[in-house]
Amino acid sequence: MIPASGSLTHESGIKVPYSWSAGETLSRFLRALRDERKILGTRCPACRTVFVPPRKTCGTCFVDCGEWVEAGPGGVLESFTQARYDSAAHPGPRPIYGLIRLDGAGTSLLHLVEGPLEDLRIGLRVEAVFASERTGSIRDILHFRRA
Repeated sequence: MIPASGSLTHESGIKVPYSWSAGETLSRFLRALRDERKILGTRCPACRTVFVPPRKTCGTCFVDCGEWVEAGPGGVLESFTQARYDSAAHPGPRPIYGLIRLDGAGTSLLHLVEGPLEDLRIGLRVEAVFASERTGSIRDILHFRRA
């Protein structure tokens, strides 16, 4: 019987393990982070936008973005916020997330930013800090810090 008001919930113990392919474009991006400490993007041949993270197809022009270019590792902090709650999805307590427009990019990358929050401002120059041991993940960039 369905209750007249309130939320319906269902508890389950099912675990469904799976593997997810990053695909050709994102795999090349992640390999460059891991093997070369380089941040790559793709350029649309029509509008010339450089996408970081890279895209296979431009969402505006609907053409293949086959040209690869290096971006960063420096850039500008366009926006930022701090998580004010605990979550298993966060990499640590109260992380600061920022939108970083890397040098040479036409889009912004969402990533962790080193604080404290009071020292950050929109327009701040930042740079990528790479992990010493890299695995082929976006977390091969540990965070961005003041340049």
